[in-house]
Amino acid sequence: MLNAINKRRGGFTLVEIMIVVAIIALLAAIAVPGFLRARKRSQASRILNDLRMIDSAVDQYAIETNRKTGDVVAVADWTNYLKKGSLLYNGGKSILGTAYGAQTVDTIPQVPSADLTTLSDVAGTGFWSPYGP
Repeated sequence: MLNAINKRRGGFTLVEIMIVVAIIALLAAIAVPGFLRARKRSQASRILNDLRMIDSAVDQYAIETNRKTGDVVAVADWTNYLKKGSLLYNGGKSILGTAYGAQTVDTIPQVPSADLTTLSDVAGTGFWSPYGP
């Protein structure tokens, strides 16, 4: 009798393993689209915050250098008013790699059109207000 118990092997059958794998695949299929949507939404929020910082940086530059409404501020000038070492400071580009470009004093910066197109499915026109179309 003891010999019969020792011969019986413990473990999972192939069917049990396949069921577990199928359940994990089903959960992944449900979770991945939500994760990708959340990632794009966070990128849109980052761009919106970048635009707010650019607006403040241009205003500070204009005040300190006595610029008037309508003057163009180069990227090198407004990036000096951002935190050193930040992604925006090191090139004036969005998280998606699109350049924000030169800005105009007393004009609200706009979302780059390439970024707006890329993120249009998760961030409508109301999301970008007042920085969008």
